[in-house]
Amino acid sequence: MFRPRAKDWVADRNDDGPTNPLVEDHFAVVAVRSHYAAAGSLVKFIRVGTLDAPDLLPPSIHIFTASKQPWVVPPEAMPAVADYFDHQQYWPSESLARLKVLLPLIEAYRVGKGSGSPSI
Repeated sequence: MFRPRAKDWVADRNDDGPTNPLVEDHFAVVAVRSHYAAAGSLVKFIRVGTLDAPDLLPPSIHIFTASKQPWVVPPEAMPAVADYFDHQQYWPSESLARLKVLLPLIEAYRVGKGSGSPSI
């Protein structure tokens, strides 16, 4: 099992400018987990493909398909969008309920950092 050390944390720039702190696995040279920049450590992403059993967590939507390789063909029964997606349209009600609880915490984080209100 990969256990991140302090030196494994790196800053990854996204298109918007803020950095996304992420942990790299130096053997595979892939980000294992990261934080959503607008929410600090409140929202974490795990790269499912880095897990021992990634098949247990299949995707519910394919995003950023505009930049996918032509040989990557998402299943027809699964939603696929060219860029990011509208949470209200695609997320299950349970996920939307969790987001509703989380948004005030994200807003407090962003106000404390001088970034204004959340944009997720």
